[in-house]
Amino acid sequence: MAADWLLVETFGGHRREPTVIAVGSSPRGMVSLRAVLGRGPFLSDAIALVGHVIETGMPAEAATATGKRRVVGHPLKTYGGGVHGVYVWVGRVDERPPDRNPAGAWHINLTRHVSSRSDDLLRLYGTSPENWRNEHDLAELFAYGRLQTNSDESKALAMLVRATAGTEHQATWTVRRDDGIRRAAHFACRCVEVPTGRGKVELVVRGITQDIGLAESVPAAPPSTPVLLAQQVLAAEATPDRWRAIVDLRTMRLLRWLDDPLPGAAWKLDAPHRPAIHRMDLRTAVTMSDQLAFSGRTQGTLRLRTEDGGWMKVIVTAALMLLDQHTTAALVTLALPGGDQAD
Repeated sequence: MAADWLLVETFGGHRREPTVIAVGSSPRGMVSLRAVLGRGPFLSDAIALVGHVIETGMPAEAATATGKRRVVGHPLKTYGGGVHGVYVWVGRVDERPPDRNPAGAWHINLTRHVSSRSDDLLRLYGTSPENWRNEHDLAELFAYGRLQTNSDESKALAMLVRATAGTEHQATWTVRRDDGIRRAAHFACRCVEVPTGRGKVELVVRGITQDIGLAESVPAAPPSTPVLLAQQVLAAEATPDRWRAIVDLRTMRLLRWLDDPLPGAAWKLDAPHRPAIHRMDLRTAVTMSDQLAFSGRTQGTLRLRTEDGGWMKVIVTAALMLLDQHTTAALVTLALPGGDQAD
């Protein structure tokens, strides 16, 4: 039986040495290649091949130093063309490698609030090529029920709110493909600092998602019933004509919808008009944020940008929520005051 493919992350950042995040369909906790391959004669060959694939961005194959094995590598590229990972296989010269588990690279630019998906990831999602969109607003990560998260979702959101270079996260969630099939998906990611070339640095979360089997056959995969963030969210059940969301208090930007998005509101990256709070309401928004930090609850009326470029008056009720021990966000409920539109 042929040896399994190793999935190696090449995110960079504080951890310069690539690490193994999966052996076949079995996730690994970012362990060294040495921990998987041992101190045998193939370790240096595998390390050299990974370096070559990172440098060239192309698949590669080479005989080992002993001549009895060969090492094969395939890159996992981001939408922008960077190499976020390498599939590595070591086997006999006359041996055929097994099929590789589907996987796709992605990254989230926290500075610009934009997430990017590679073509490989869209294939994993079962998305038809005519519907491919590689860049999204960060809030679209959790939209439309594609991702069924585990109990660590609040930890993942906390990472997006207060990530620093070197922060890492791994988890197994369930992906509901566009054809309705539920697949267990293991992901690993790391936050790194990326120079922009203009003397500035952006915070970017680099990640890989791998399909590890049918969701029903992987015990770690979340069930079809969603796992909500916290008891405070359970208490705030969805009601008609109310739309719930989680908002980053520092930036006042949307992290995710808990229900269907508010109809007509501009919130997607590809909307004709970018999301915004009316400039005359910014002072009100800051006051509400201050009240929320002080008392844990607040309410006010704001005008939000609409998809057609106008403004929508919305009653905003917010409660402070804990994402983790050190990170808070706003659990926001939106309501329309009789459907009136602002001038």
